[in-house]
Parts: sequence; C-alpha cells; structure tokens
Amino acid sequence: MLPESIAAEFDVPGQVVTVLSIDTGNVNDTYRVIKRTTYSEVQFVLQRISQAVFPKPELVMANMKAITDYGHERLEEQAESPNRIWQLPKVIPTLKGEDFFVDAEGEYWRALSMIASATSHEKLMNLEHAHEAGFVLGHFQSVIADFPIDQLEDTLPGFHITPGYLKYHDEVVKTEGAQKKLSASSEARRIEEFVQERRGFASVLEDALQRGELQLRPIHGDPKITNIMMDNITGKGTAIIDLDTVKPGLIHYDFGDCVRSVCNPAGEEAKDLSCVFVDVDSFEALVRGYLKQAKKFLTDWDRNYLYDSVRLITFELGLRFFTDYLAGDVYFKTNYPAQNLNRGRVQMKLCESIETRESMMRRVLKRM
Repeated sequence: MLPESIAAEFDVPGQVVTVLSIDTGNVNDTYRVIKRTTYSEVQFVLQRISQAVFPKPELVMANMKAITDYGHERLEEQAESPNRIWQLPKVIPTLKGEDFFVDAEGEYWRALSMIASATSHEKLMNLEHAHEAGFVLGHFQSVIADFPIDQLEDTLPGFHITPGYLKYHDEVVKTEGAQKKLSASSEARRIEEFVQERRGFASVLEDALQRGELQLRPIHGDPKITNIMMDNITGKGTAIIDLDTVKPGLIHYDFGDCVRSVCNPAGEEAKDLSCVFVDVDSFEALVRGYLKQAKKFLTDWDRNYLYDSVRLITFELGLRFFTDYLAGDVYFKTNYPAQNLNRGRVQMKLCESIETRESMMRRVLKRM
C-alpha cells in the first residue's frame, strides 16, 4: 500500500492532501502527512516501523503508548508553569481504535502527533542550544523516573549493552566478508585496532549495575540532537521525540548519547576528522541544563559514572557502525557503500577526543 492509503487508516479528520517523505533517522521510514477539512488543516507523522530492527513492533507501540500516556498526565500537572510549555508526541489511533495499522504485506505503521511550532537541528547552534538539550533530557527523565519498569517491555534485548555488541563484533570479524574488507582498507584495520585496545572498558556500566551501584530506570534510548525539539517562538527546548527505544535501562546511556551527539560540532557524518572533537564549553552548558532537572533523581553513584557513560556510548556507537560495515550494512540505512565505515571512524575519533579531555570533563561534573 502507498503511504497515502496508509495515512487514511488513522483517525484524523479530513482528506489526505499530501504525504511528504522525511529523510531523517537511520531506521524507520518517516512521512509528514497533511490532511484538510473545509475549515482546518492537520499535520501528523506517519512511520513504517522497521521489523528488521524491531522484530516485535506491537511491543514497541505498547511501550510508547504507556510512557506517553503517563508523560502527558505528568505534563498536565506542570501546565501552570509560566516558564515554558512542554510537549510530548501522542499516539494517534487507527479508525478501528488500534495503536498501529498492519498493511497487506505485514508492515506495521503508526501515526503520531506533530510537535507544534518546533524544529530539530542536525548540529548544535550555540551554547544555549546545548543547555536546552541537557535541560530537555533531564526533564524527560524526571517525568518518567517513577514509571514502573516492570510495565515496560524490553523491546531491544541487548540494546546499549556494550559487551554484547563487542561479542557480536568478534563473530562478524571472523567472516570472510569482513576479512576482505579489513584486508582492503587500512582505515578499517586502524579502527579494528582501536576497538581491541578498549575491550576492557566495554563493561564499565554493566559491571556497576551488577554491583548494585547503578539501577535500571525507564530510558529514552536515543536522545540525540535531532530528537530534541526547540520552540520556534521562545527558542527553548519543548520536547524530545522518537520514542521507539523507550525501555528499561541505565539513564547513563541517555546522558552519554546526548553529550556524544550535541557536543561534537562536526556531526555524525563528518568526512574531515580534524573537525571531530568534544567541545568542553558545550559539554559544560549541557551538564548545567541537565543537572537542573536531574538533581532530583540522581544518586552519588549515578553522578560518579557520568563521564564514563560519555566515553562508553561513543565507543559503542562507533563499534556498532563499524561492525555493521563489516557485516554488509544490515542494520543502519546507508546512502553510499562506505558510509558506516565513515560513521564508525567519526565516533572513534570523538571517543579519542573524549579520552584526552577526561580531566576537564570530570572537573565540570564535579563542580556542578
């Protein structure tokens, strides 16, 4: 079925005027739908859920519906605040009252409300943007902090478990295809060496969890800069979107991923590695914003591992990109043959930059 036909299956008034492809994200196919009546226009987001990534889309939608319903109740309680209006996507039901639509090919589709008068950005605009990114993440985590994790499905077993990604990497490297790519590329061999030198660090957060120093909470799972929505009128953060990966986990993965994405001025697709580094000023602004909200629920142990989370999540994503390149680009969408190799080298360069700035970053965290 065409996206135009799919859009008509959701309970939104009016006729479909157009369906525009939104070329963002590495996983789902996303569209902006515009419908009109004789007196109004409504826009919403239509997405085909990738079953290659999410083998049980119905559980993804159960998590999303549960966490957004809970979040909206909490946001209603805060609605009297004069400082800003917080938003959160709302799941739009189908005409039959379901949370998703399954087409004739067995593809799962969902519809979500648009965040009003807001824009996301591919790269950091200024230090205030970094502050707001941290503030939005901290606020989202505080809103869902009390949600019972036993009511969330683990829709992506192993997601953000770095030792698991390392184990998979070891399996992929042994394959004939991976060996050919390593033999043909000095850059691939350099990244492989980088990975092997950091094997011992891969379990730092999971070890802390096993020791009881850290605890599982609801997490966003993918709070990168493109998922932070900025209010077009006030310039303040107003929402975090893309809730596919909401699940039980360590909030450190959220914090680390936000820093990784926000504080690298070159972005994930940079070709010139000399432009890739963690900007400490942006980091300080982000931490300041984050802790204004996160102090409500962070323990001393939580704070102790914040730097480690930044280093680890950057290494982890670089490992995932690189492994996917070696495996034949089976997970992340690509636009050219070596894109995942380049994505991997960017993250490993960023990880190296984070390591060289460890003392500065820890000082920032300590004095906040």
